[in-house]
Amino acid sequence: MKKRNYLYLLAILLFFLPIGMSVQAETVDSPIYDYAGLLTTDEVAQLKLQSSKLSEESETAFIIITADGTDGKDIVQYVQEFYDNHASEFEQFHGNAAILAIDMMERDIYLAGFKKAEDYLTDSRLDVIRNEITPDLSEGRYFAAFSGFINQAVHYMETKETAVIPPAEEQQNESGQTSSSEYENESAYEQTSETKNLFFEWWFQLIVSVALGGAVVGTMMLGSGGKVTVSSQTYNNQKTSAVLDKYDRFVRKTVTKQKKPSSNNKSSGGGGFTSGGHSHSGSRGKF
Repeated sequence: MKKRNYLYLLAILLFFLPIGMSVQAETVDSPIYDYAGLLTTDEVAQLKLQSSKLSEESETAFIIITADGTDGKDIVQYVQEFYDNHASEFEQFHGNAAILAIDMMERDIYLAGFKKAEDYLTDSRLDVIRNEITPDLSEGRYFAAFSGFINQAVHYMETKETAVIPPAEEQQNESGQTSSSEYENESAYEQTSETKNLFFEWWFQLIVSVALGGAVVGTMMLGSGGKVTVSSQTYNNQKTSAVLDKYDRFVRKTVTKQKKPSSNNKSSGGGGFTSGGHSHSGSRGKF
């Protein structure tokens, strides 16, 4: 009797085991959403393997989206809605995601970083990545562009952007005094500054001499002439002088041209917020 009960229990476990496995498989979706059909089956498999491996290392999901039209939505809005609708798929990475989306109909490209990726993949870094992969997209090398995006994104995920490091402070020895080499450098600097003093340069002395000579000669010329007593009214007779005729003469026509400013498709974009309240970095352009 007990043996029969064990068999029943084992049969029930075996029945529910495949269901549990199928549910688990459905919760982990592919990071490649090739809606436009640009990749082969092997390329999708390679990108999925590459993305999955590097996602575990950086704790960030790397998502590729290709679309043949976005139902009239802007590419930025399309990516934002995609993130909100698929947020549950990024829970294992705490919402950290780096997304590359292209629209074949409008030839738009948009890169975005969410959560941790927003801190590491800043707008400027995404601009660099986009400029690197755009030539491949323009030439139809989609697999190379997508693979390059993942590799470069992982590279930038290793370090944050930092400010310029200030010069190192003056080094001191154990006694708290500067080394003799530093004093030697200072004395050498003083000697160099003395020997290269501006007043000892021959060309500077020549310029000063010419300037002083010109000032002296100009002063003498101004003082050599007498007082001028003749003006424009000296020979003008107000009673007999009058304007006899006047006319306008066309001399020349000047035309200036100014280039009309055009929108720059090579660098634009920036981050924003999704309708679900998630902030992100971003970079958009054409390919």
